[in-house]
Amino acid sequence: MRTTSYFLFLYVSLLSSVVAQNVAQQAGGLSEATFATPPSRYGIRCWWWWLNGNVTKEAITRDLEAMRAKGFSGACIFDAGGAEQRGNAQVPEGPMFGSPAWRELYFHAVREANRLGLVLSMSIQSGWNLGGPDITPAEAAKQLIWSEITVRGPVTYRQALPKPTEKTGTQPAKHESDGFYRDVAVLAFPKSTSTHLPIRDLKAKSGTVELGGSAPDTRFLLTDVAPTPGEADTSPKAVQNLTAHLTAQGVLEWQVPVGEWTIMRFGYGPTSADVSTSSGKWQGRVLDPLNAKTFNRYWDTHVEPMLKMIGPLAGKTLKYLQTDSWEAGGCNWTDAFAQEFRKRRGYDILPYLPVVTGKIVGNRDESNRFLADLRKTISDCVAENHYAVFAERARKYGIGLQPESAGPHAGPFDGLKNYGYSEIMMSEFWSPSPHRPTPVNRFFVKQASSAAHIYNKPLVGAESFTTIGPHWNDVIWSAMKSSADHEFCAGLNLVYLHTFTCSPKEMGLPGQEYFAGTHFNPNVTWWDLSDGFIQYLMRCQYVLQQGQSVSDVLYYYGDHVPNIARQKADDPAHALPEFDYDIINEDRLMVLTVKNGRITLPHGLSYRVLVLPDHKILSLAALRKVSQLVQAGATVIGPKPNSTASLVGYPASETERKLLTNQLWGATTSESDEPTRGEHRTGTGRVIWGKTAREVLLSDNIQPDAELAGPGGMDFDYVHKTINGEDIYFVSNQNPETAQLKATFRISGRRPELWNPVTGEILPATAFFQQDGQTTVPLTLSPYGSVFVIFRKSIPTTQQGTATKLNALTYRPVKTLSGSWQVQFDSKWTAGSPSTVTFDTLVSWTTRPEDGIHFYSGKATYRKTFDAPANVTGTLFLDLGSIQDVGVARVRLNGQDLGIVWAPPFRVNVAKWLKPTGNQLEIDVVNSWRNRLIGDREKPKEQRLTQTNITVRPDWQLQTSGLLGPVQLLAATDQ
Repeated sequence: MRTTSYFLFLYVSLLSSVVAQNVAQQAGGLSEATFATPPSRYGIRCWWWWLNGNVTKEAITRDLEAMRAKGFSGACIFDAGGAEQRGNAQVPEGPMFGSPAWRELYFHAVREANRLGLVLSMSIQSGWNLGGPDITPAEAAKQLIWSEITVRGPVTYRQALPKPTEKTGTQPAKHESDGFYRDVAVLAFPKSTSTHLPIRDLKAKSGTVELGGSAPDTRFLLTDVAPTPGEADTSPKAVQNLTAHLTAQGVLEWQVPVGEWTIMRFGYGPTSADVSTSSGKWQGRVLDPLNAKTFNRYWDTHVEPMLKMIGPLAGKTLKYLQTDSWEAGGCNWTDAFAQEFRKRRGYDILPYLPVVTGKIVGNRDESNRFLADLRKTISDCVAENHYAVFAERARKYGIGLQPESAGPHAGPFDGLKNYGYSEIMMSEFWSPSPHRPTPVNRFFVKQASSAAHIYNKPLVGAESFTTIGPHWNDVIWSAMKSSADHEFCAGLNLVYLHTFTCSPKEMGLPGQEYFAGTHFNPNVTWWDLSDGFIQYLMRCQYVLQQGQSVSDVLYYYGDHVPNIARQKADDPAHALPEFDYDIINEDRLMVLTVKNGRITLPHGLSYRVLVLPDHKILSLAALRKVSQLVQAGATVIGPKPNSTASLVGYPASETERKLLTNQLWGATTSESDEPTRGEHRTGTGRVIWGKTAREVLLSDNIQPDAELAGPGGMDFDYVHKTINGEDIYFVSNQNPETAQLKATFRISGRRPELWNPVTGEILPATAFFQQDGQTTVPLTLSPYGSVFVIFRKSIPTTQQGTATKLNALTYRPVKTLSGSWQVQFDSKWTAGSPSTVTFDTLVSWTTRPEDGIHFYSGKATYRKTFDAPANVTGTLFLDLGSIQDVGVARVRLNGQDLGIVWAPPFRVNVAKWLKPTGNQLEIDVVNSWRNRLIGDREKPKEQRLTQTNITVRPDWQLQTSGLLGPVQLLAATDQ
């Protein structure tokens, strides 16, 4: 009876929470009070790393309570290994994922999260590449393998055919296959005497390898080298299916016709793919992602029992399930793949199987078309037999998905199609890292945000601040804030810290850590001062999780496989910088309509133009849809397609393609006769080619959505949303210097307001100018600074700002706090050196002669007494100058806490608390673990103050640390 009452209480609580949230969302636009102090439902989340399963109930409770105290909205339980990578030490092995002991820890975590009101996600395995120790060879990811012989007829052939082995396939197997092998077909065709160049990129085209880990452009797979006459090995009609003549013992009985014949025996076996980065004994094969039966068996064994275990907390507290990014290589077969292929592509796969081995069937174009169909079928199976089944099983518990199902590793799939089964569109981005040093290798959120927009999902998540190389030496404002802002402009609205490692207290400090990721948990030195940055992220998420995105351009990224959209700056639609764009795939292309000339999704999101890919290849289905849209009034931009790159309906499909393209682009006698630039109208729409989306919109007198005009060579970006009639622009300075810019927005008749997500301050813009339906707002942005420019309140379109130049105060120094400072360090970490010292000038701790301060890590408090300057005009601010190395401090004046500063300018308003004389100033400054770890590097273990599995490398250098100033009082006045 008590259990029933408890479950009823949970249900009522959940219902009340949902109702309250719905009421709040329907109440209107943005709330100033909520922006200033966002509730925890807008909090960040984290990859909660259970490293090698080495967690305890005590550590679980401590972590969850720490998250709740900092305003997190939740966490993703992520059991994984990897501590020992890159030369680091392993950590003790805890309970294996899914074991009774592990489940007890998981049950404790769910109950504690429920007590604290936190949302949990969970990765459904240890590590990634879904699989595990109980995946049998029959359940593993599979690849085609083959053997080949030549026989001369006429003769009665009755011999055992060579059995294909892993060595004859395209991937060597790491695992013993336990003899697992299944036949697919035995095919024979007259032996060809022709020679030909290899099919280009055959391994990638046959779906057996990945194409890179940074969302590579894969359109090149649709084309091949130039054909030569007579290069075909056979025609599809000449291929004979001898499978019925093969005995169970592998003996072929066949009356060979006259001539030389090639006999190929095709089968399949496991790929080499392993589970990656898993804990303890959770090693094994990757499961077959093309087969629903395999996923269901895994679910029934490993996932269902854990969901049943937590009762009504499944769907209430545990709200999402996760699998991590695809890094499992390729796979191109499963038990019923031939039937899947026929169902989806409409023709028999068997006569074309020799193409996978490098032979040309029919001709080179025909073979290349078949390979495109093969990859598309693999992709369909991944989406519909894996992620769709995953979503269906989870939905029965009221649980959604948040897998990294769309790259950036280019597995054999369509990224946007996979995202269609998610509730949180999960991607990743990296902080500056030697492993991924350039933007194209670091930023991947644009695809996830486009998926959220086209599938009408509110949350765009990302594994955030990943690195490989750095440890405990990240600077919050330059490494983390700059990276988050970059991806906020790409559509991010839910940060998942990577990584928040659970570290039991017996592991010491800084404790156990994963070999990668920005370490962000209660063991970092600056955890107590992390509130400012966390509040910043929460304010951004509060605004960006609401409303609809605004983009003028919709880019169709084709139907080829693999297909993964890249970073925003890749700009395949050529819309930037004045206009933004979304990306759409073939499935969602089919649901588009045209309303009032705008290309519209079923949920109402709309675009001015549709842009086609530049490789001149469209599926017939996509081309038919484009024709419908143009007839209905759409503007479509792109070159005239010259191929469907598919054998579906071929060759009649090419006849229809020519008919449709001539109707849409205009008829020409040959491709060489087509003009390089033009426009053709048909129905009530038009097709334009030879121009970019940006050029078309500007020539149509469409005003830029935003123009950010600043000093040359500096980068700025924005994202635009609408919330109940309010227009919100997030503007980012993506440069390490202060920048003044003029921001012009496609808005008029409403007053611009400046919402500062660092401080929560909201001010009406005093300097702005309205003209021709646009509003120009001067902005001053600090290094890597950002601001929301929000248009809410109506004003006449003739009203101009009262100020003429700046929407910022002008500062002038009126006093420098020179002379000595008393600096107090934590005696637990000074290794016997004095804990309180006098600094005659502000210098780095690393310059001090005291060993315990030279290598100090942690918090130090600076103290000084000073008098205020007399007869100063303006509001007084305290400016701290330079703060090293984490870049975070807390300021107290005359006993009043003035808050945390963590991003330039390191400045606080002191006017209210300043006295004429005898002002008592205290500044807490914190640095990272780096210096103390270096100080302990050569010491015997028993003399070290620190304890961690991370190897302190010889090339680590001491980090400049402390308050370097100059510390000044500034008088601020309006311009």
